[in-house]
Amino acid sequence: MILMDTKKVSSFTEGSIGGALIRFALPVLGALILQAAYGAVDLLVVGQFGDASGIAAVGTGSAFMQMVTFVITSLAMGSTVIIGQHLGEKKPEEAGNAVGTTIVLFAVLGIVLTVLLEVSAGSLMSLMQVPEASFDKAVMYVRICSGGILVIIAYNVISGILRGVGNASLPFLFVGIACVVNIAADLLFVAVFQMDSAGAALATVLAQSVSVILSVAVLRRQNLPVSFSRGQCRVYAGEIRKILGVGVPIALQELTVQISFLVINTIVNQMGLMQSAGYGVSQKIVSFIMLVPSSVMQSVSAFVAQNTGAGQRERAVKGFFTAMAAGCAVGIVIFLMGFFGGGLLSSLFTGDAEVIAQSADYLRGFSVECILTCVLFSSIGYFNGCGKSIPVMIQGITSAFLVRIPVSVLMAGLPGASLMMVGLATPVTTVYGIVFFAVCFLRFRKQERVRRGPRDDMEEAA
Repeated sequence: MILMDTKKVSSFTEGSIGGALIRFALPVLGALILQAAYGAVDLLVVGQFGDASGIAAVGTGSAFMQMVTFVITSLAMGSTVIIGQHLGEKKPEEAGNAVGTTIVLFAVLGIVLTVLLEVSAGSLMSLMQVPEASFDKAVMYVRICSGGILVIIAYNVISGILRGVGNASLPFLFVGIACVVNIAADLLFVAVFQMDSAGAALATVLAQSVSVILSVAVLRRQNLPVSFSRGQCRVYAGEIRKILGVGVPIALQELTVQISFLVINTIVNQMGLMQSAGYGVSQKIVSFIMLVPSSVMQSVSAFVAQNTGAGQRERAVKGFFTAMAAGCAVGIVIFLMGFFGGGLLSSLFTGDAEVIAQSADYLRGFSVECILTCVLFSSIGYFNGCGKSIPVMIQGITSAFLVRIPVSVLMAGLPGASLMMVGLATPVTTVYGIVFFAVCFLRFRKQERVRRGPRDDMEEAA
């Protein structure tokens, strides 16, 4: 039986808001950096020991697998939010029921995804119009990674549960170990055995397998702030409704966003091999650029969930704005790096001058997103933490299909189209998302004040 740890539960609901967010966000950011390093190391090693076809294969294949991982992580956010709310309500046994339901739900999902992706890998790469020279390599990359999808799910579920209880340090430790294994395996499979993109995929699966095995061993010795036993590893109807009620809209939002980026990848693939390779390199850099807003989003979600469960709504709002301001400050620095240093960053992944130039061109158009997305992701985190994920889903779907894809197609079709013009589609889309959430936030706060009345607001402020 895992027993209650009051100190860990109260970390978000008491004390300094900025301090609580920083203590949580830093290990989350560290874990995300190391997780992004999986694909980056794959591309870096293949870029140094392979050719443009291998770079394009890993770029497209890892972009697709990143979409799958992001959707899984988004669905797991439902568990993070519900567990956090139960802990804020001081209900550790119900939090344990949510943990057990999560384990069963994602085990079934993993089996289904493994079968689907193995069967459809070739069709998916055809749909993405991977250049002929890279096609077979991309299919092999996806199939090998798909074979380890259960491992990918296990890691993200464990991390989601831990973040729900306010512990971001252990996921950081687990992914750090995995990153070291991945680097060593990449060098062995790609540099020594000359396995190209297939070796990169094998290294990723092996690294995450080691991470999951170690995480399970460590967790058996931890005292987490939930009341949980093996007998709770079953589906609780009430908990699965809550988890899916929050997680499914978030996952649908992430799915549509990632589909829109895959459509952009397809558009770029049609522009030529060098553009495809350059876009693949730029996306690895973007995956690092987006880590700050992603860590802000996860931190805001966990913070708001616990404070909402504890009835401290105004503290939740203050945490939302504090995280947004901090994220934007860091985002300005990252914007300058991406806009002016895109060529230098791209050269870390390949020595091909044309690929470097194409990657840097895309980053110049994309880089303003580094600032804007901190506002957008903070808003997503706030609504997720409140358990109101329907606005998140609506924003994701409308921004993907009504803004990002049409703007990308328009930019790519203009005379003299370049990757910089395609890159501009993302910040344009984010501006729409910010306006959307600003309207939703104002309406939500107005409805909340009407529902609670002025006396409740005065009592909470006191």
